[in-house]
Amino acid sequence: MSVRANLLYVEDDETLSFVTKDNLEQNGFQVSHAVDGQQGLELFKEGDFDLCVLDVMLPEMDGFELAEKIRSINSQVPILFLTAKSLKEDRIHGLKIGGDDYITKPFSIEELILKVEIFLKRKYIENPAPSIVSLGNYTYHHENLELKAPEFEKTLTQKEGDLLMLLIENKNKVIRRNVILEKLWGEDDYFLGRSMDVFISRLRKNLKQDDSIKIENIHGVGFKLVSE
Repeated sequence: MSVRANLLYVEDDETLSFVTKDNLEQNGFQVSHAVDGQQGLELFKEGDFDLCVLDVMLPEMDGFELAEKIRSINSQVPILFLTAKSLKEDRIHGLKIGGDDYITKPFSIEELILKVEIFLKRKYIENPAPSIVSLGNYTYHHENLELKAPEFEKTLTQKEGDLLMLLIENKNKVIRRNVILEKLWGEDDYFLGRSMDVFISRLRKNLKQDDSIKIENIHGVGFKLVSE
């Protein structure tokens, strides 16, 4: 991957941010660092970022409020939250407001880079073939993350779009939870499974325009996208 991503990194811990930014840059990423939520928002407005890494506990404006403001400007850019290990509810809340994933502190730089690479692996595929599929009353353009139906249009986040495409590719078949987690999150983990459930809920809301489309939960096994 010769082209490297431009990251927005918002963290107020001076020591942690110095070490993390330095390691990310040594791995070839371009990193713009902000020390509080307001500064992070200003940087985002001025720049062109491939991914945002946001600490939750920030001065001036916390990471959740910052993420919501970023989402109002750009519905596609992946948002990765940094959360305290003890605050499990923060992780779910962050996903519900439009975040794509989280990483718990303390974390290794290798873990962070892996998360970033998972998000960006499709972005730098040279000359990707357009992928437009029909699903009931919907059309989904995966390259642009655009989901459309009569009187409905939504730009999905990268994670939402990848999950929807995986379900469409396996339409009317059960796809196991561990397969989804390993393909889209990189590993099979209980708390990542909770994250996946949030994304399934978000997709269900976006597919309400057609009653014939359902994402069924096969208890203890996985999910099945049902459509004629």
